[in-house]
Amino acid sequence: MNAARDEEPGLSLLLHRPGEEPALLHTGLASLEHGLPIGPDTTFNVGSVAKQITAHLILLAAHDDLLHLDQQAADLLPRLKISDVTVADLVTHRSGIRDAESLLSLAGFRDLDHYTAGDLRTLAYRQDQRAVPKGRFLYSNTNYLLLAEILETVHRTTLPDLARHRVFGPLGMHSTHFKTDPRHVIPRAASAYQATHHGWQHAEAPVTLPGPGTLWTTVGDLDLWLTHLHQHWHHPHQLPWQETVTYEPSDHEPYLYGPGLYADARPGRSTVFHYGHEQGFSAAAHVEASGLRVVSLSNNAELSADRISAAILRDLHKQPMLAPKEVLLRTATLAQTPSTAVRDQPTLNDHGQQAELGTFTCTQAPGSLRLTRSAGVLHLWRRGSRDQLTPTGPGIYTGNGYTLTVSSSTDQVDRFTLDLDRAPGLTYIRQ
Repeated sequence: MNAARDEEPGLSLLLHRPGEEPALLHTGLASLEHGLPIGPDTTFNVGSVAKQITAHLILLAAHDDLLHLDQQAADLLPRLKISDVTVADLVTHRSGIRDAESLLSLAGFRDLDHYTAGDLRTLAYRQDQRAVPKGRFLYSNTNYLLLAEILETVHRTTLPDLARHRVFGPLGMHSTHFKTDPRHVIPRAASAYQATHHGWQHAEAPVTLPGPGTLWTTVGDLDLWLTHLHQHWHHPHQLPWQETVTYEPSDHEPYLYGPGLYADARPGRSTVFHYGHEQGFSAAAHVEASGLRVVSLSNNAELSADRISAAILRDLHKQPMLAPKEVLLRTATLAQTPSTAVRDQPTLNDHGQQAELGTFTCTQAPGSLRLTRSAGVLHLWRRGSRDQLTPTGPGIYTGNGYTLTVSSSTDQVDRFTLDLDRAPGLTYIRQ
C-alpha cells in the first residue's frame, strides 16, 4: 500500500469463500493520534448492519411466544398512537413512522448536540398517523428503536445483555457490543475521521442508538454472524427466515427488504446484505446463497464500505480464479482517495434585507421554522441556521435533503408541506 495512506484512517476487509480460509486485509490507522494501525481485532461502528441482529432477536422472541409478528405494536408500546402498526411492519419498514432523527434536524440540532434513544422515541410517539400509505416502504431508524424497546419490555433486560446472551456469546462474537452510552469505552475501538482543509477531524458525535445502529464489531465477528445466517438459509430459492418474514420491495429497486436485510432475489443472484453509515464509519456485510461472504469496514468518511464491497464482488464475479488476497489488495489500493479531495461546502449568498413570511409549526415535529424572502429568493430558518431554497417547479422548492411545497403565492404563505427523505408529509402552519 501507499505509505502515505498508511498514515491515514483506512479499512478492514474480509473475503471468505466457502470451504476456504478467510482472506483479510487491513490498511491505515485506527487512531491517528496514537499511530495505532488497523488490525483484525480493531472494532468499528457498523451502523445499520445492526438491524439484522435486532430483527433476529425479534424472530427469536416470536419463536419463544413472547410476542407475535402480526400483533399490534401498540399492545407492547402503550404510547404508540398509530394503532394498526404490527411488529412485522416495524421489522420491514412498513409502519409509516417517520425517522425521528430527521425530525430532530428540523429543530436545529447540531452535529455535537447530545440526544438519546429516549428523545427519539418521544418524537415517534407524537406521530398519530402514517406518513405514507399502509404497506408502503419507508426506511426509518425509528422502527428499530421501537423494536429495541419491545425486546427490552418482553425480556425485561437490556438490548446489549440480550444480544450478548442470545447471539454474540453463543456464536463466539466476543468483540461485538451494542453501545448504549457515549461514555462507555469499547475495547480496541477505531476512531472515525473526516478529511477537511485543516486536516483530519474526528467525526463521532455523542449519540448512541442501539437497535437501529451503534453496534461495534470486527470483520471476524461479522464473518461468524454471516456464517450463522447462511446456515439458516435452508434453500437457495428461499431467502433467510423467509418462511417467517415476507421480503417486500424496498427503496432500492430491484432489492427487497426482510428481517433487517436487503435481498437480491433475482435468478442466479440470491444475496442478502446491509450497509451502515454512522458518524464517519461505514460498513457492508454481504452473504450469497453459495456461502460467499464479504465484509468491509471503514473509519475514513472518504472511503465508503458499500462501494468497496461492490468493487470486490465485481472483481470476483468477473475473474473467479483470482486469489482472494489479490482481490482485496487491488480493491483497497484503488479505493484510497487523496485527502485533498475535500469539497468546499456551499455558502449562502447575502440577498440583503429579509422579508418575514412567518413562523410555522407542525404537530408531528419539534420546534418551529421560519420562512423569509429577499430579492425573490426563499430561505428556511432553523434556530438561526438559514437554508436557501431552490425553485424546481410551481410552488416547489428544494433545500438540503428536503422539498418544500407551497400551494399559494410566496407573497403570503399560510402553510407549507415539508418532505424529508425519511420523514415525508409534514404540514407546517403559520402561527
